[in-house]
Amino acid sequence: MLTSDLISASSTLSRSIGTQKFSSVAFDTRILKKGALYIPLVAARNGHSFIRDAINKGAIGALWNINESVPADIPESFQLYFVEDTLISFQQMAKTYRDLVNPIVVAVTGSNGKTTTKDILESLLSIHGETFKTEGNFNNHIGLPMTILSMPSNCQYLILEMGMSAFGEIELLSNIAKPNLAVVTNIGESHMEFLGSREGIAKAKMEITSGLLDSGRVYLDGDEKLLNPYYSNKVVKIGVEKTNDYVISKIEPKLDGFHFFLGEEPFKLSLLGRHNVKNASICIALVTELGFDHKQIQAGLSRVSLTGMRLEKSIGANGEWVINDAYNASPTSMIAAIETIKDIPDKSKKIVVLGDIFELGEQEELLHRQVASSLVAPITDILLVGEKAKWIYDEWFQNHRIDSINVEYFSTKEEAESSIASKVNNQTVILFKASRGMELEQLINQYQQNRKEG
Repeated sequence: MLTSDLISASSTLSRSIGTQKFSSVAFDTRILKKGALYIPLVAARNGHSFIRDAINKGAIGALWNINESVPADIPESFQLYFVEDTLISFQQMAKTYRDLVNPIVVAVTGSNGKTTTKDILESLLSIHGETFKTEGNFNNHIGLPMTILSMPSNCQYLILEMGMSAFGEIELLSNIAKPNLAVVTNIGESHMEFLGSREGIAKAKMEITSGLLDSGRVYLDGDEKLLNPYYSNKVVKIGVEKTNDYVISKIEPKLDGFHFFLGEEPFKLSLLGRHNVKNASICIALVTELGFDHKQIQAGLSRVSLTGMRLEKSIGANGEWVINDAYNASPTSMIAAIETIKDIPDKSKKIVVLGDIFELGEQEELLHRQVASSLVAPITDILLVGEKAKWIYDEWFQNHRIDSINVEYFSTKEEAESSIASKVNNQTVILFKASRGMELEQLINQYQQNRKEG
């Protein structure tokens, strides 16, 4: 239960009414529920300006910066909690509530695969008890405390995704969450524009240990050499190399996913993408050390439901497979997605539609060009869309050209749509992959709509 006891120690009351109980907390009046505590944050817009909207929507109280003037028409029955900084108080409320509910907190970060790993963990952990996870992209200094304050009071497992684009951000999140367990999926190139190098990215990701409890453990990609400097007795390594604590072997692609071994145990995974075998293996190692047995783990793996636009498969009008992996991209995740398409058996025509990758900094041309080397058979058609994707196109023609593969370049999504439609039959699998800013799902939607109308 969310009550004013979470904030009373650090606030001054507008009036004394005893302990208040809140249905929820909200920093956005558009989604505020009756009985909520309103959190007016100061960003591009000042949340204090929307206090009347919050009251009209049913808020019964609000945090309030002591330096902000109070509108004269606020009802006397409405409780204000005066604080030095609403954001800091909001984050402190989350820390207090985390301690009050006291779930096992699993923090998840990594350049790629955070959301998929979070989804796998939810499927596994929910077998044992009430499980709550980060929804959408609520993985920053505002979204994470909101997730904590949204968990039910009977939560036993809390899965918190932690994102970042600069040093210090995950350190803050980890200190709010105080995780029992932490996961680092991999080290890619995302946000290199701000962090300078993959070494910098590794350093920023490993800030997840900052708030880790003394008894905590960190589960990570043991094949990633950039993580070697962070090994300690708290680290559990998972990967294909024999030196790992949990060794992945005998990976066998199937039409609906993969069969593989982790240590001596066989597992089936109904997800596309060889890289998801490692994501799943990290999750298996974690729950194994929580006492889960093989039967429970396999049951959890069999019911994984992924968040949209993460290798999301749909069937087109002609029986083709459409793979929507357009939520975001880095060079590493784009190559992994391409390899995913190559692995799919029984589809003779394999088309990849690739767009720009953003936030790569000074190395963006080199990193785009590196994608070209993965564009080989059994890929049959390559469609490249966007200004930066032109580097992939140029590199492929200069150094990787294969006569049997058709390659086309388009400056806009609209130009690409008609070309896609002319290439598809029931033996086709088609991948869409680009950074979030490309909004490549618009191309997917237009393609699918035109196919239905045709």
